[in-house]
Amino acid sequence: MGTRTPVKICGLTRPEDVDAVVEAGADAIGFVFYPPSARYVTPQRAAELAARLPAFVTPVLLFVNTPADDVIAAASAIPGALLQFHGDETPEECWASSRQGHSAFLRAARIPLDPDGPPFDLIGFSKRFDRAKAILLDAHVPGYGGGGRTFDWSLLPAAPDAHLVLSGGLTPDNVADGIAALRPLCRTLAVDVSSGVEASKGIKDHGKVRAFIEAVRG
Repeated sequence: MGTRTPVKICGLTRPEDVDAVVEAGADAIGFVFYPPSARYVTPQRAAELAARLPAFVTPVLLFVNTPADDVIAAASAIPGALLQFHGDETPEECWASSRQGHSAFLRAARIPLDPDGPPFDLIGFSKRFDRAKAILLDAHVPGYGGGGRTFDWSLLPAAPDAHLVLSGGLTPDNVADGIAALRPLCRTLAVDVSSGVEASKGIKDHGKVRAFIEAVRG
């Protein structure tokens, strides 16, 4: 397994932030299509922002319990986009929204924050969503992500056949620890950050973005 950890910066809303994130070396950029989120952008706005991306930087479209027709329409406007299902979507709903795999997709797993509760069945979840390109691990917070909360990485079981994306409360200060904790548990690991590199919700701090990516690369 390689040691390079891909980086996704999520919740982009402004062209200057897209440009700064690309310049800093991100591998993927996320656009939130969940209207209650402070980071929400319309599909038209996301298409305009995604048009700024160079080759080999992937746009990722985040949906929460969105009807399949709306997902398909949004994805058709942004060629090459990866889909991210972050709500309560079933495997069948993800498959339908991806047009039977025409668009690759991630499935978010919302990891409980209560250390005394039952452990999260990562292996079972990965098997249920075996058509997903990766399982994204996020803290179970109100509002479906973006809450800046970490979960206890030590409580996750090994899932050696899974591609994982670590999210939830990552910052330039803790991302290296997260990588060290989870990389041995899975087939490959990537990281995803939103609030940890922001000046305010939906507005990225370019210095924090650079520091985050430098911490990952280090």
